[in-house]
Amino acid sequence: MEPFVSQYVGLLGAGVDEVGRGPLAGDVVAAAVILDPEQPIVGLNDSKKLTEKRRESLFVEIQAKAKSFCVARASVAEIDDINILQASLLAMKRAVEGLDIAPEHVWVDGNKLPKWTFAAEAVVKGDSRVAAISAASILAKVVRDREMVAFDAIYPGYGFAGHKGYPTKVHMEAVDRLGVTAIHRTSFGPIRAKLEQMKLL
Repeated sequence: MEPFVSQYVGLLGAGVDEVGRGPLAGDVVAAAVILDPEQPIVGLNDSKKLTEKRRESLFVEIQAKAKSFCVARASVAEIDDINILQASLLAMKRAVEGLDIAPEHVWVDGNKLPKWTFAAEAVVKGDSRVAAISAASILAKVVRDREMVAFDAIYPGYGFAGHKGYPTKVHMEAVDRLGVTAIHRTSFGPIRAKLEQMKLL
């Protein structure tokens, strides 16, 4: 993990991260985690840099060892209503507010902070630099990936289990062939264009 120095390291800190800003379908999911220094977790890293098997293993370990954790979300309807950036910040706000221990400080992945009363610090590439953010990124990614696998059964033919809603060639060909589903984000360009083509907007 990259070196990270913060004047707030000694405080009871939470890490928060979101997953799912780029996909064309599904909720944006966030998680907040307060780690327990007395129960260290080996191998925490940016969830995207871990194998699925390793993420699943760490997912269980994080929940067993963390002082507190919470997974929250912003819905597809909220994404379309307030835009993906604001929905991501809202999901992170809900995750931190859902912790059963109030953190003294919050490290937020990225360069923007949600609107809240918590003392907080935005950390660019935080999921590779702050263990609590790494843990949050793992929880959020595993939860969201599992949901997209479940949607694959509800909406067969789209390949959600594989691309997880991202705008891959397989996904876009499926939208062209099968149309837009209830979990697609209609404010996103490719989906909006398809609906306009079908004269549904």
